Amino acid sequence: MNTPTPTLPLRRIAIAAAAALVLPLSLTACSDSDSGNDGGGKKDSAAAATPNGKETSSADAAAKDQPFGPACSSVPKDGAGSFDGMAKDPVATAASHNPALSTLVTAVKKAGLVDTLNNAKDITVFAPTNDAFAKIPKADLDKVLADKEQLTKILTYHVVGQKLTPKQLEKGSYETLEKSKLSTAGSGESYEVNDSSKVVCGNVPTANATVYIVDTVLMPKM
Repeated sequence: MNTPTPTLPLRRIAIAAAAALVLPLSLTACSDSDSGNDGGGKKDSAAAATPNGKETSSADAAAKDQPFGPACSSVPKDGAGSFDGMAKDPVATAASHNPALSTLVTAVKKAGLVDTLNNAKDITVFAPTNDAFAKIPKADLDKVLADKEQLTKILTYHVVGQKLTPKQLEKGSYETLEKSKLSTAGSGESYEVNDSSKVVCGNVPTANATVYIVDTVLMPKM
């Protein structure tokens, strides 16, 4: 006698077993999907925040990279003597286009340093204004301009063999091309060189140098 096959109970068991397997998988999939959405939302949020953060950071960095100081307002707004114009030329040529640096340019030419400065790589020049040279009694200034050796010594004392950022000026001591050292101190937009010469327009870019325009001629030890 054949035993009847318990088809219905087995089918119910199979369905129940399949459901038991499928349900956790479905819940896991939903959970993963939800997590993906949350993660995506967080990523989108982070992505939205990140560019803003970078923009703010870039803006701050850009602001710090700009020329600063009270004398910057006297720099021509356009043309070769403007900040954009000076950035395209090597430093001696750039200075020649700035009316406030005409005495310095004359001195550089008399010392035969135009090519030396224009061909140098990544230097910093502390550039005295016409008013800075005017602080020197005329007879003394004429004497210095006529003495090429002494003039060269003074002018090369204004040049450091690396590009200095405002941050590096906060408290620094740097060897000059004249081979002795000068010191810098300050913060924000207020800096001094050798505790005597104030930076009146700083962080001016040229093709091969960073220029800090100063209000007093720096004098090395003779």
